[in-house]
Order: sequence, then C-alpha cells, then structure tokens
Amino acid sequence: MGLVDTFKDEGLNVLIVDDHEMILEMFAMYLEGAAGMSVTTARNLDEGLERIDENGPYDVVLLDLNMPGMNGVAGLRRAIKANDGRPVAIITGSPSPRMLDEIMNTGASGIILKTTAVRSLANAIRFMHSGEQYMPLELVRERQTTSRTVRHGQLSEKEMTVLSFLAEGKQNKEIANDLQLAEPTVKMHVTSICRKLGAHNRTQAVVMARDLGIV
Repeated sequence: MGLVDTFKDEGLNVLIVDDHEMILEMFAMYLEGAAGMSVTTARNLDEGLERIDENGPYDVVLLDLNMPGMNGVAGLRRAIKANDGRPVAIITGSPSPRMLDEIMNTGASGIILKTTAVRSLANAIRFMHSGEQYMPLELVRERQTTSRTVRHGQLSEKEMTVLSFLAEGKQNKEIANDLQLAEPTVKMHVTSICRKLGAHNRTQAVVMARDLGIV
C-alpha cells in the first residue's frame, strides 16, 4: 500500500501524520482493512494541516510528536485548533512524565505509543472519538508510580524549595541569602536532594526533577 490519501464515506475519518513511512503504512493498512476506517496520511505537520484545510475536520487526528514542524506541543496546539475541537492525539515512543503531563494539559485526546498493537489502535481511536481521553495502561501505571515516588520520596518541604531555586540556576550562596540559611545548610540540602533523586550532581538533579514534573 502506498501513501495515497483515501477518503471513504463509511467509518471514521482518521488522519495520521508521521514522518516514518513504515508507521504510516502499517497503521493505515490495518485501520482501512480490519477496522473499516477511512485513513488519510501526511508526513509532516504542515502537510497534515493542509489535509485538514482541504477535507475539513477529521473524526480523529494522530500526530507524531517528533517530526518536522511539531516543535513540541506547539504543533499539537495548531492541530487542535485546525481540527475544530475534534480529537487530536499524539503518537510517540516513550514520553517522560513531564512531557506526558504537558501533552495532556495542552488538550490532547490521548497518547498512542509506537509499540501499540494495531488491534488496540482501532479501539483507542474509537475511545477518543467518543469523547474520552486515552492513555495506554503502561503509561497510566508509570504515571502512578512516578506520583507515588514524588510523594513518598522523602523530599522535605525545605528540600523542595531549595530544588526550585536550583532549577532557577541559583548557587548555594544565593539560595542561603534568599532562605536566610547558613550556606553549609543549603549544601546539606543539595546533597540530600541528589541522594534521594539518585542524581550525581545538582545539574542532574534538576534534569531528573523536571522529567518527573516536580519543578
């Protein structure tokens, strides 16, 4: 099957936008064949937006998160606006907890993993078309585990405050002045934060904290 746009009168009208030809062909072939859906394909965001402009809003749009033109969730926002409020979901590999939250908070109707079985894909599309938000069970479990880790990771309120200052790029002396603490005390908090997050240094601690969505 080639990457030829098709638009049938029966079933759901689905637009899949991905720069990986194999993903496009595999998803489109199954959805059109076994699931009876009408599938249009595009290889980048601009091309996908052109399809929406030409054909009108689709029942469901699937967007690859890491393809030309997306610029993170900025491309998602453009597609949601262009699709006139109808479901727009993200296709991705393994999103970090922070990116996961950012995608869903932007208004995505769901997240489809590139490892998703094609049979599950059709059900996910129908689920999103019904107005629900879809997230694979493995991501739900990972999100819950991350949430528990953050809640029960023993980062004290003071350590969370110091961590937020670290995220702003402040040095120990600046943090000590802002919090009216002795500099050795701040250093002790930084050491504790790194140990509890499993980070080797303050920079890595900030990166890990951002991935966890706690700063």
